[in-house]
Amino acid sequence: MSSGEHDCAAVSDGGPVGVSTSRTRVKFCGIVDVRDARDAVALGVDAIGLVFYPRSPRAIDPAHAAGIRRSLPSYVAAVGLFVDAPPEAVRRVAGTVGLDALQFHGNESAHECEASTPAGVGWWRAVRVRREVDLIESFVCFERAEALLLDSFSPVYGGSGTAFDWSLIPTHRPRPIFLSGGLCPGNVADAIARVHPDGVDVSSGIQADAADGAACGEPRRKSAKRMERFMAEVLRADVARISR
Repeated sequence: MSSGEHDCAAVSDGGPVGVSTSRTRVKFCGIVDVRDARDAVALGVDAIGLVFYPRSPRAIDPAHAAGIRRSLPSYVAAVGLFVDAPPEAVRRVAGTVGLDALQFHGNESAHECEASTPAGVGWWRAVRVRREVDLIESFVCFERAEALLLDSFSPVYGGSGTAFDWSLIPTHRPRPIFLSGGLCPGNVADAIARVHPDGVDVSSGIQADAADGAACGEPRRKSAKRMERFMAEVLRADVARISR
């Protein structure tokens, strides 16, 4: 079953915890070291993402992730990304690390997402967007999710680093959304102006390159300059939105 083709039967009643729309929330994903986490905190991010999908180049083991979690202040959330992991394994990692929220990025049904989530921990559902995916159906299927994270479709799970057609996102949405997929300092302001997401999620768009002293294509390092530019562009977009 592909992402977007979900089992709706297991969805129970009840609404999610809402995400504030007073400003655009920001999550930096794929954090693998304390230095990048502290830089993100200093710039004012709302959450960092820790990847627990073994095939991802940004995968991190729970013990190391717990150290990063301990470096965060209480007002910055740690979100764990999982792809079709057994529920008991997800719960174990969530407890070991002290995750605040879980992000399911595979083919998990709503029932599987809820079964994987410890009490008191929120969960988000990633949806890989393409024309064949009915986003309205996804909102219904995952009505207990705190938010949907909309990413571009790719055969590779855990994020593609490419943008998708934002016109596929419905204007009226029953749940908060985080926009992901190919965001970077050069396009995030336009994305916020056009989509009005509750939050934005970025990983490869703030990746370090040769200018930062990193090897070409090094996915495990973040660029402090790009992180700073990204946050500045989000702020600029929010100011423009409020000023209209």
